[in-house]
Amino acid sequence: MLKTALTFLCAFMMLLSLSAEAKKTRLTDNPLYGITTTSPEAFLGYPLGEHLLRHDQVNYYLKEIAKQNPRVSLENTGQSHEGRQQLTAVITSAKNQQQLDEILKQRQQVKYHTKQTGPIVIWLAYSIHGDEASGAHAALKLSHMLATSEEKWVTNLLKNAVVLITPSQNPDGMDRFSTWANGYAGKVAVSDPNHKEHKQRWPSGRTNHYLADLNRDWLFLRHPESQGRVALFHRWQPHYVGDFHEMGHNQTYFFQPGVPERTHPLTPVANQTLTSKLAGYHQAALDDKKQSYFSRQLFDDFFYGKGSTYPDINGAIGVLFEQASARGQQQDSVNGIVRFQEAIDNQYATSISSLKGALALKTELQEYQADFFSGKHQQSKKKKPRQAGRLISAANDSWRIKQLTELLAQHQIEYYYLTNTLTQGGKTFTVENSVFIPDHQAQATLLTALFDNRTEFEDPTFYDVSTWNLQYAFDLTIRQNVKLELSVLSKTAPTFTPSKWTQKAVALLIDWRQSQAAPALQQLLSQGVQVKFAAKPFTLASKPGQLDFPAGTLQIPLKQDGYSASDLSKLVSKLAQEFRISVTAAYTSGAVSGIDLGSPDFNVIRPIRPLIVSGKGTSIPEVGQIWYYLDSQLKVPTTLVDTSELNSIKLTDYTHIIFAGGSYASLDEKFSRKLGPFTANGGVVIAQKGALTWLSKANFLKTSLRGKRFYKQLFNADGLAFDQKSSFSATQEIGGAIVELTLDKSHPINFGINGDPLPVMKNKALGFAHTSNDFSVAASYASQPLLSGYMAQEYQSSFANTPAIIVESRSKGAVVAIADNLLFRNIWLGSEKLYANALYFIPALH
Repeated sequence: MLKTALTFLCAFMMLLSLSAEAKKTRLTDNPLYGITTTSPEAFLGYPLGEHLLRHDQVNYYLKEIAKQNPRVSLENTGQSHEGRQQLTAVITSAKNQQQLDEILKQRQQVKYHTKQTGPIVIWLAYSIHGDEASGAHAALKLSHMLATSEEKWVTNLLKNAVVLITPSQNPDGMDRFSTWANGYAGKVAVSDPNHKEHKQRWPSGRTNHYLADLNRDWLFLRHPESQGRVALFHRWQPHYVGDFHEMGHNQTYFFQPGVPERTHPLTPVANQTLTSKLAGYHQAALDDKKQSYFSRQLFDDFFYGKGSTYPDINGAIGVLFEQASARGQQQDSVNGIVRFQEAIDNQYATSISSLKGALALKTELQEYQADFFSGKHQQSKKKKPRQAGRLISAANDSWRIKQLTELLAQHQIEYYYLTNTLTQGGKTFTVENSVFIPDHQAQATLLTALFDNRTEFEDPTFYDVSTWNLQYAFDLTIRQNVKLELSVLSKTAPTFTPSKWTQKAVALLIDWRQSQAAPALQQLLSQGVQVKFAAKPFTLASKPGQLDFPAGTLQIPLKQDGYSASDLSKLVSKLAQEFRISVTAAYTSGAVSGIDLGSPDFNVIRPIRPLIVSGKGTSIPEVGQIWYYLDSQLKVPTTLVDTSELNSIKLTDYTHIIFAGGSYASLDEKFSRKLGPFTANGGVVIAQKGALTWLSKANFLKTSLRGKRFYKQLFNADGLAFDQKSSFSATQEIGGAIVELTLDKSHPINFGINGDPLPVMKNKALGFAHTSNDFSVAASYASQPLLSGYMAQEYQSSFANTPAIIVESRSKGAVVAIADNLLFRNIWLGSEKLYANALYFIPALH
């Protein structure tokens, strides 16, 4: 009996020993042994997708699994406009996690023709449109699977790849949508498309805080969400980027390639070849689910400002995915009921196919990226003498150059400042207002794309704009193929030297051509300082010689109520330093020529109180762009009022009523009658694009409009076959073309504009008829208006020499009517000054 007990005890101790050894071995061989990683369902307390996620839930979940799991770490790419943190999960093997610093160092060298080593980088990014929610939910499911799975293909993937997962690229829009959809979701799912759950209130969750479509901002980077994304892209330099979206509920599922003929010519053929190879994996995944899909239709690979195309011009393969949207839990469609849970499953399936495809094509993806950057690395330091490139100037305005260099830096494009003033082709390039961009550099292809200029296209159909040339957006002067000695170039920005003046000064003058003069003016007005502007040019005597000042020049008299000359000088000096603007002191009110400083042609600028019409019927992005300019750039307190509430508003509380593009069909005659007294008493109406149609129908706009019906008659479809219908329709669209305006530089709406002619973006078939209204035409389309992009010849001929900007007088007020969007995506810095003029100058002079 004792022997039996001893035998049992020995056996038991041996088992314990083996168990401990086994546990030790498993912990060594498998870092996940003994670790519990919370599932999305356990974290939420309900099945994933039962309620639409808020952005904070996404972030909390990522933080939770990053704490728990050695395969997961996090990247923080900053905050949204509303202060929401943007997180990306970095998922790879535990061994790779320990070597991330070394992997990142290797990734930083890929642009410079170095041999690629280490894992490939796969970035899956979801829900850049906040109301396209299935992607964000699929991202959480995918994150948990990659963190916990021990399937052979997953462990092999994580050994050979770093997977970046960004569930939500638009935090503010996502929360706007989830709050709406969850608020109208019942216990029983309602598939009726008319149900409020599927009918978001204006402005919907698609856009960000300032109502911008962030999937049009990858090139322009006007918003912090985009800036963080692009910084992440260049930090990791991914080989593959999956861009997950939703589309209309009556569609099925789309994955690229898109329409072959609509691929941008700068995109390598090899890019599309690899995209087609990857498509085979998506096809197999969706076939396995019996999910219908399509490819090579509808969507294109042209505009590089989108999440699926920005990678294509930066050495990666970008692939767009589009899932039919339920815009809630479920919605009827021509293909049956679209269910949110099925949408999540589809996005998950193509996420898996993306990973499997990229892993299988690892070598080809690495070779493609190496080939893309091959030959574009920096010049050898042994060859120093000259750099060929673009010499760029923003006349009289260092701020536009600063904006340009900040944009270039974010795209990792190399540039230099001048150390001396240069003259090229009869044009002077100053140290303060110029920059040089060498052609020979790692980001040469992207550089070419940013300044791409073309007017001929294989297919005139465009999913977005047909052009975006930064030369025209920033209104820049460029000399190409300029060769400069390195000795005249510097990486260091020129130092801003603030102006100084003595107590004998009688007034301070600010050149209005400086972009930052407008926000400086707003600060002065908000602090009760009297500021005047010159209606005519003038010349003053100075020690260096005579100084010429253009119309629009601001004058701050140093003798005025409420401020001593000393305090006023200190305030202006502080603002000059803050906004980096030049200030000139005048020591006499007498001009050598032109108007004196005490002339009645110096008009007092009154404080502004603008109202932007928003809500149903207004263009969401255009309202957002105007709001962004007034709020973010000018720092003006700005009121937004929905169309449904306008009749209850007292218009005399405001100085300007601003109408973005839109239909305005809901506005009635009662409101139009209120605009007459408003302008007669000194108010200003600013209206653009579609709003002009409503003003014309309301008989408030005197100048005759030309709309879609007028321009449609220019096109002749005689003799065309049925299968030519789509291409004929495409010719009648204006796919975001850049056109040239000829300005009346004496008109106050044009004061401070550096360019004449002036480039603007045109994307709507709308214009004015020739007018007999005296002195109302402030700008007209040039005789040959097209500068870049696609515009049918019928349009070019019809727009030529016709008005583009009209300013109609109304007793003490005015109507500023603009055929185009001068603030296009807040990147059109060359023409935004016209808006400032309409705000500050037109009330006093029109």
